[in-house]
Amino acid sequence: MYTFDSRIRYSETDSEGKLSLDALLNYFQDVSTFQSEDLGVGVAPLKERNLVWVLAYWQIVVEEYPMLCDEVTVGTFPYAFRGCMGSRNFFMTDRSGNYYAKADSLWSLLDATTFKLSKVPQDIHDVYVMEEKLDMPYVGRKIPVPEEGIMKEAIEVKLHHLDTNKHVNNGQYVRMAGNFLPEDFVIGQMRAEYRRQARLHDKLYPFVAEYEQDGKEVRVISLRDEEGNPYVNVEFTRM
Repeated sequence: MYTFDSRIRYSETDSEGKLSLDALLNYFQDVSTFQSEDLGVGVAPLKERNLVWVLAYWQIVVEEYPMLCDEVTVGTFPYAFRGCMGSRNFFMTDRSGNYYAKADSLWSLLDATTFKLSKVPQDIHDVYVMEEKLDMPYVGRKIPVPEEGIMKEAIEVKLHHLDTNKHVNNGQYVRMAGNFLPEDFVIGQMRAEYRRQARLHDKLYPFVAEYEQDGKEVRVISLRDEEGNPYVNVEFTRM
């Protein structure tokens, strides 16, 4: 398990003074990056081997959002490698170990030139310690998109949307999708199913749909190309 301690910054909070989902997702991305870098299998070493990890799926479940200046611990660990795929849990707790949020994720290892799947090399596999999965409500990766919905104005990919792999960062997709939520929508769960990589100047066409499940409002935003093929499907469930 890999952890680091932090304190909620003003720049990470929403209009209510609570940690935003965007910032929570960034914490989770950062902690996995820190672990990989400290183990010597981070961005640069993988680039030398022409390899890159790409996120295939997120599920973030929020119990409570920490407030401005709250002290938190952020952690992560992998729990499975299967061929070219890796599964990883994340969490954020207070200093007493009470959970603010838990997350599950699935990653694909790709050849950076061909973007074809690449089996995880044994030496990379061996540097990580596998741990038991977190106790959380796991949901299947497939996100259903209702047929009825509203198509919104296209979003053009700009430089600030890109990460070091020169495609849209997974957090940026979630941020784009979150712009189509009502102002009073407090997110209890977010799931994102990544299908394709969008690059600079690509246009994403948001298809927005909503329904109710188990008494809770669910919003699905599918960011698609001009032909209707999804780059990513993002699902938000109200807390």
